[in-house]
Amino acid sequence: MLFTGRDRQRPAAIDPRYLPRLSPSKRTWTVSFFNFVAALALVAGQLSSQARPQDTTPTPTGTTGVTASAKSTELLESTLKAQAELIQKLSSRLEQLERREAERTESLQQANTAEVAKLQNLVDQLQEKVSSLESGRVLPEITVSAEDTPTVQELDQKIRVAERKHELAMEAAEAKAQEAPRFQVGPSGFSFSSADTNFVLRLKGVLQLDSRTFFNENPLLEGNDGILVRRARPIFEGTVYRDFDFAFVPDFAPPTTTLFDAYLNYRYEPSLQLRVGKFKPPIGLEQLQSDTALSFNERALPSDLVPTRDVGLQLWGELGGGKWNYALGVFNGTGDGRVSANAPFDDDKEFAGRVFLEPWKGAGRKWLDGIGLGIGGSYGLVSSNVAGLPNNIGGTLPGYWTAGQQQFFAYNPLAGTVVADGTHWRMQPQANYFVGPFGLSGEYGISHQDVLNSTTLRRASLNHQAWNVAAQWVLTGENATYGMIHPKRPFNPKTGGWGAWQLVGRYGQFEIDDEAFRGFSNPNTSARSVESWSVGLNWWLNRNVRLNTSFSYSMFEGGGVVSPVDPNSWLPPATVTSNDELVFFTRLQLAF
Repeated sequence: MLFTGRDRQRPAAIDPRYLPRLSPSKRTWTVSFFNFVAALALVAGQLSSQARPQDTTPTPTGTTGVTASAKSTELLESTLKAQAELIQKLSSRLEQLERREAERTESLQQANTAEVAKLQNLVDQLQEKVSSLESGRVLPEITVSAEDTPTVQELDQKIRVAERKHELAMEAAEAKAQEAPRFQVGPSGFSFSSADTNFVLRLKGVLQLDSRTFFNENPLLEGNDGILVRRARPIFEGTVYRDFDFAFVPDFAPPTTTLFDAYLNYRYEPSLQLRVGKFKPPIGLEQLQSDTALSFNERALPSDLVPTRDVGLQLWGELGGGKWNYALGVFNGTGDGRVSANAPFDDDKEFAGRVFLEPWKGAGRKWLDGIGLGIGGSYGLVSSNVAGLPNNIGGTLPGYWTAGQQQFFAYNPLAGTVVADGTHWRMQPQANYFVGPFGLSGEYGISHQDVLNSTTLRRASLNHQAWNVAAQWVLTGENATYGMIHPKRPFNPKTGGWGAWQLVGRYGQFEIDDEAFRGFSNPNTSARSVESWSVGLNWWLNRNVRLNTSFSYSMFEGGGVVSPVDPNSWLPPATVTSNDELVFFTRLQLAF
């Protein structure tokens, strides 16, 4: 059929009630798009009619033409409704795509740049075509292939593929991060570890700078005041293959460099572990406490009766969530207060063990939670060796020493050299109690030693005993503990932080067996007993830095007699026992 002039008029604007609810900018674009679709429909109808053979029969006018026009209008409106519904669905889908696009990573944006540009170019062409139709201009027809007009299903598939690519990229990034080694720095030191933590290396350290000032000392005992490096220890700890822990701790403080700890520990589980190497034997409570957590500069008198380090192997573990601690080991054996040599001094061995119980630990009972009870001990044989006797701290002969690190007893008979020969056993019951900022601890020690005077061949079984009780009060309210204090407000004057303040005190005694003065020690120079008390105030600036101050007073019974050969001197250790020991200590500590 032929279009009349009325039929060729410009299509009317689309009724807004058929439009989806869009933003103003989107609605304007949608109206233009609908007009474009309507125009295309009319042009297609005209071309279709022109392509048919023309009928020479005159076309009737009147009601028939009106009916055809109404049907065309209804068909057009139906088509436009369907198109509007489709546009609304597409608009909703586009909004979803926009939200997802915002969450895409930069890598996905780069990957989709070409596709987005292609689609944008198509949209630009469509907008230009719509504008030209609205203005009555005729532009060359845009050829749109099926490849350039993806369906909703194709767009959804592309989105799924892009999302999967993003997931794979994230998984790859996660896997790469998990494979990378880790490095940490904090109050506990430096830590290097593999991604799975099966391999770990921790670098720590201890530096203690002390000062000692003696009062009421003998005029002939000079040169012991001053500042000294008490400990300078780099600490290397770590783990290999998850279950094997190790430690290597040298000490560079004077007088000589010493290897204190060097061991390998197999951790089958917390309740069953095996340690082999050089470490602290499981006997004394305070001796097993870390050097960085001591309340005073030096340990109390009972610690003189247990070895400091020994070489051996130990089976140990924790049971009941840490309520039970046990340790049982066999060692080369060494004298009281000694750091064992790295090789044995005889063929005999020493057995040591300890059990410590905290029955209410973690039970939520404030007044019972901090109770701890235990006992440690050792048994061994020594064959005629001076290394089985006590250390020579503060002197040149084996003996025992004060808090000021001065010797008050020595195996120094007038004739002959004393050696350990026979049985040597120790027993040390111990206990502590912590509740809030308050703490108490105490232990009693006995060291049974068989000795021999190698000149007179006189033998004796000596029982030396010591005991001590100690108390602490954290004035700033932090919890008292067996370990280090962690200040709630580390020192920082700008923020009003002043660290933690700890008040400490202790009292103890040491008694030498009377039999020791019958051919094994000189009663005129060595004291028979010592009684000591100490008080102190410690300032924990933070977890790593601490300043200690304390005063110690030790009183001796016996000893202190002038040398019969030289009236101007004393036989050691009479220079110490001739007067009470009064000493003021300070310590600046860095530990991490």
